[in-house]
Amino acid sequence: MPNRMVMKTEKVFPDNICQREKRRCFAPDTGIVEDLDENKKLIIYIKEVLHHMEEKVMRIPSQDSKNVVLRVIPGHFATSHSHINYFVDMTYLKARKSEAEAAAGVLAKFYSSNTYIDTIVCMDGCEIIGAYLADELTRHGFMSINAHHTIYVVSPELHGEGQLIFRDNMQGMIRGKHVLLVLATATTGITVRRAMECIHYYGGSIEGAAALFSAVKEVDGVRIRSLFRVQDLPDYQTYSPHDCPMCRAGRKIDALVNNFGYSKL
Repeated sequence: MPNRMVMKTEKVFPDNICQREKRRCFAPDTGIVEDLDENKKLIIYIKEVLHHMEEKVMRIPSQDSKNVVLRVIPGHFATSHSHINYFVDMTYLKARKSEAEAAAGVLAKFYSSNTYIDTIVCMDGCEIIGAYLADELTRHGFMSINAHHTIYVVSPELHGEGQLIFRDNMQGMIRGKHVLLVLATATTGITVRRAMECIHYYGGSIEGAAALFSAVKEVDGVRIRSLFRVQDLPDYQTYSPHDCPMCRAGRKIDALVNNFGYSKL
């Protein structure tokens, strides 16, 4: 058994993990007892590696609702369009019932009751927020030209080489409708622009755009309303991949990120 445990240890620790890092993991100041068996040490080490990024999470509460909290992780991250020094994690805002409902309540305040909204187009997995937002708008007397005086909540399909489309059975919810675009983050405005082009292509009229976090104020003349802005992260920076000072300084990328999450490197 001891021999097999030693073999397992050699396999679990990657070759690029230096001995200093292994010793640090088992150092007394981590609270690890010297005589722990190798299996427990491995479990502790793996947890430390897996939760390294999560331990750096900063929580920024919204000024509008105590249930709306922005979670950010500092580091060096790569999106499909840029490099950023913070990963803005929207997981709980999009997936936790209480937070999604609270976020929708704040977003609803940005739009006056004399605005027509027939359809909410959701990007980045914001459908739960979109549903609560539709409920908030309906309850506050927003007008709709839909036959049943309700609001559609839909998402485009990502097809082919990044092209956004609505299938034939969905197009009636866009064509001739007053559309509110909802997305998780607007870093450079590229995703917002692609979504608006898609809505226009299928005959929709854009009444507004709302984001949970936005680093841009407007895209093609459409104001981006957001729960959190760069003012909430004063040192938030976004760079072109070819002009990233962190890359020039030789700092490795911590993770690849998009609006659904991150993948550590």
